[in-house]
Amino acid sequence: MEQAFWVQRPGSGQLREARLPTPGPDDVLVRTLCSGVSRGTETLVFRGGVPASQHDVMRAPFQEGEFPGPVKYGYLNVGVVERGPAHLEGKTVFCLYPHQTAYVVPATAVTPVPDAVPPGRAILAGTVETAVNAVWDARPRLGDRIAVIGAGMVGASVAKLLTGFPATRVQLVDVDPAKAAIAAALGVDFATPEQALGDCDLVVHASASEAGLARALELLAPEGEVVELSWYGDRRVRVPLGENFHSRRLVIRSSQVGTVARPDRDYAERLAVALELLADPAFEALVSGECAFKDLPSVLPRLAANELSALCLRVMYQPQ
Repeated sequence: MEQAFWVQRPGSGQLREARLPTPGPDDVLVRTLCSGVSRGTETLVFRGGVPASQHDVMRAPFQEGEFPGPVKYGYLNVGVVERGPAHLEGKTVFCLYPHQTAYVVPATAVTPVPDAVPPGRAILAGTVETAVNAVWDARPRLGDRIAVIGAGMVGASVAKLLTGFPATRVQLVDVDPAKAAIAAALGVDFATPEQALGDCDLVVHASASEAGLARALELLAPEGEVVELSWYGDRRVRVPLGENFHSRRLVIRSSQVGTVARPDRDYAERLAVALELLADPAFEALVSGECAFKDLPSVLPRLAANELSALCLRVMYQPQ
């Protein structure tokens, strides 16, 4: 019998038995190798912080149950196809599936992981896909001065991707000086909010804090733009639109992975780009914690309470 992790109620999770359907001719049976806990979104779900108005919007592709619980939630899963179409059997694949030892999904729901990307790094595909979409939304230009505020999984990934644009000045900004080590591993300049360079053409905000958003606006040059990636859940956020916001003609716009930011690309193409980027071993810096699947019910409360500092928690599964 397979097992899956469920949030029983806010702040409490458990492993439940999971019965798998018989795969059809167009399905795959995947045995999970590892999955990832996206700290920001999944701890929000674990705490019961998804607003009622966003219950439908926040549903994961293969979620079971309803917010605030019981709910089976997650979307960073890498496994091996044990049964399915011939071109997929034996392949390592990524799927937007929750934390479960094995599962059956349509073959179209999995994406083969390139040979150059180890399974333990491929769990970041969903995060890097969000970063790819954010960069498409931000539309950086040659020579832009850029800050990325919030050195979490998504913010750090965005900063890593933006450093590839010629002649740009990119800083990753965070209140925690210890995040400088992650920035260094990614090859990105780091600054605390007080040290951050101003006169920015573009600021990507991913700290999910009022202070971070206020600092993002302060760092902008006239006509500059903030791309807001933060998800605040059920919290109300005050935006400082007084003083010189209007006279400097500043812009705040949202970016959300639910819509592909380029009309000439689809979801599969965007995910393929993310997996290709993960051939870069520098992204390993984002996986800063690991636990066994059986320990997830006791580890996730500690992650949600900030007792653990992992950006991405990698969950390892025992081979069957």
